[in-house]
Amino acid sequence: MSKEINKAWEATIRKSSGTKKRASSIFSQMSVAHVDDDVSSEVCQVEKILPNGDFYTGQWLEKFPHGQGKYLWTDGCMYFGEWITGSTMGKGRFSWPSGATYEGEFKSGYMDGKGTYIGASGDTYKGSWVMNLKQGQGTESYPNGDFYDGEWKKGLQNGQGRYQWKNGNQYIGQWKNGVFSGNGTMMWNNGNRYDGAWEEGLPKGNGTFRWSDGSFYVGVWSQDAEEQSGTYYPSESSSESPMDWDPQNLYTVELSDCHICPCEKVAIYPSQKTLSGCGGEDDNRPLFKKRTDGSGRPRWTSEDGRISSYSNDGNGGLDVGRKSGFSALEARSISTRTSFTRLRIKNPKRQGETISKGHKNYELMLNLQLGIRHSVGRPAPTPSLDLKSSAFDPKEKVWTRFPTEGSKHTPPHPSSEFRWKDYCPVVFRKLFKVDPADYMISICGNDALRELSSPGKSGSFFYLTNDDRYMIKTMKKAEVKVFLRMLPAYYKHVRSFENTLVTKFYGLHCVKLTGTSQKKVRFVIMGNLFCSQYAIHRRFDLKGSTFGRTTDKPESEIEPTTTLKDLDLNFIFRLQKSWFQEFCRQVDRDCDFLEQERIMDYSMLVGLHFKETTSAGTVAPTRISLDSAEDGRPGLSGVDADNLSVDPSRWIQLGINMPARAEMTVRKSTSETPQLVGEPTGECHDIIIFFGIIDILQDYDISKKLEHAYKSFQYDPTSISAVDPRQYSKRFRDFIFRIFVDDT
Repeated sequence: MSKEINKAWEATIRKSSGTKKRASSIFSQMSVAHVDDDVSSEVCQVEKILPNGDFYTGQWLEKFPHGQGKYLWTDGCMYFGEWITGSTMGKGRFSWPSGATYEGEFKSGYMDGKGTYIGASGDTYKGSWVMNLKQGQGTESYPNGDFYDGEWKKGLQNGQGRYQWKNGNQYIGQWKNGVFSGNGTMMWNNGNRYDGAWEEGLPKGNGTFRWSDGSFYVGVWSQDAEEQSGTYYPSESSSESPMDWDPQNLYTVELSDCHICPCEKVAIYPSQKTLSGCGGEDDNRPLFKKRTDGSGRPRWTSEDGRISSYSNDGNGGLDVGRKSGFSALEARSISTRTSFTRLRIKNPKRQGETISKGHKNYELMLNLQLGIRHSVGRPAPTPSLDLKSSAFDPKEKVWTRFPTEGSKHTPPHPSSEFRWKDYCPVVFRKLFKVDPADYMISICGNDALRELSSPGKSGSFFYLTNDDRYMIKTMKKAEVKVFLRMLPAYYKHVRSFENTLVTKFYGLHCVKLTGTSQKKVRFVIMGNLFCSQYAIHRRFDLKGSTFGRTTDKPESEIEPTTTLKDLDLNFIFRLQKSWFQEFCRQVDRDCDFLEQERIMDYSMLVGLHFKETTSAGTVAPTRISLDSAEDGRPGLSGVDADNLSVDPSRWIQLGINMPARAEMTVRKSTSETPQLVGEPTGECHDIIIFFGIIDILQDYDISKKLEHAYKSFQYDPTSISAVDPRQYSKRFRDFIFRIFVDDT
């Protein structure tokens, strides 16, 4: 607050104190009273001069400010906004003598919610707050011209974020405690960039430095030159690439001026300001007290001992039961005034077993990584060159021998000799816009792959890259034949519809082991649908059939990594109108494509992230209301809207990072035919939803026809998965369009 305003307020205080006459105010006509004056039990307008010289003008209820009011402390701090029984609650504006201001939401005296802080030096933060600290999504503009847009935790950059320097350099990636940490990209204004791992603000681990001419250096980075190792790849378009470039230049030269500007510290928080002389001796006690639980972590409790819903730990566990009602969980929920049940959350665990030395598939993993590195390192086709029909020929494959001692084209390696085969490599190079260096780091970096605990129903094994971006699946020879047969149509389909929901395939390969076994292992590399900064709390594999479509695990064993099925589903998913319309169009296009290719037995994989978690790991439901937005449906929240500008991987697209609502359903139990879709209950949860169509390589061959004929004698033919592709497509669409609905 400026000195002129302070002087004006002091004059008002002196005038009110000396004459006790009615003073002018921004409010309507009111009475002037000292703190010892009698007050009405109804809300009234007052101007009060408190014993220590503080001044309040506004609405008053019994012994406290209540409603709209302005409070001026003698040190020059001022709050103007909403009050509830003596506590700043709602929207308001707090100013400091230095000239700094905060305007936004308050809860129980704290800056909490959405708000904007403008510091005395000119830096500006706009975003989410939790108990006086920046937490959630927010942007910070610094006095020196730098800018940050991303996630915060306990007042520091933490999570995913973008920092842009005044000179045009920028970093996009992960943060921890205010410094670069995790995976991220540094881009310089001269066109150079570094993509890879960071630790304590510096590159550490696998990474790639690229020059603007297209040449790049891939390796393991460390500030210790002895730990540094890598390979230089020159650009085909330029002969001026610095082959003798010292990787340590990244630390000493490139990053020398990339410093993070510190945030301005708040001199005193609004919650630290006390009200003087309101009510009796006990009336100035804090509304919340700080206590600790058995682990030493702070817990906030109200005066009557009830636990607040706030926690410093934002991670909970969501135990979303498969049966509707959730009565068993209700007694464990946080005390609430609503009659609805709260869902309980479990923390998702990292999937898979790391394939380390001694693992039965360790050598196979090494072979795979060597082969991928070799494939990616080969010159890429000219981007403008149209694919010829020969590129899709199944015989268009490249065999490469990898002897242990190495060869002219392959490096020496510790594994046994093997042969490597690429299927239609030119096609896969042009399918999706994937950076070769990023692709190589994800699959072939120093970090090992992770093997999922058990093979799928088909007997295939699944592997995940360490960064979760790619999934590798072993394939049967019959599946490879189906894929190669449909590859031309698949290529045309995914190139025509960028929002396609069908699985994205990045490569098809084969490893042939030498020796007596002559074993061949075929595998395909796919995009991982659930690679996201959001934890997946529930996942479903949905086909629209009922026979065998339930999980045979007891409720206590259901984990966030458990894939539930059709008869376990107890939600319908409400999408915003524009997204729902695009969803319907794309499902029709994808199903038409699969039907034409004689594909069946595919499914919709759905992952849910529940947003409104609390300290007890619960999720509070809300009623569906047509008043939630002007158009009768929930709009994109500020946090979700801000997410779009951080980095491309967080952009909302069909099936990825989509805000939606999950409405709980109740399935009516019958003795004969189970109900496929339950009845809506009106209890909704805000979610981030992920979905895509998977398992698209099963054609309706003779084995599936025999399976259909055999099961049709015993069960309802419409309830089994193995049906004609046309019938399967119709049943799948009918089911999907019942569980995905327009949120109106």
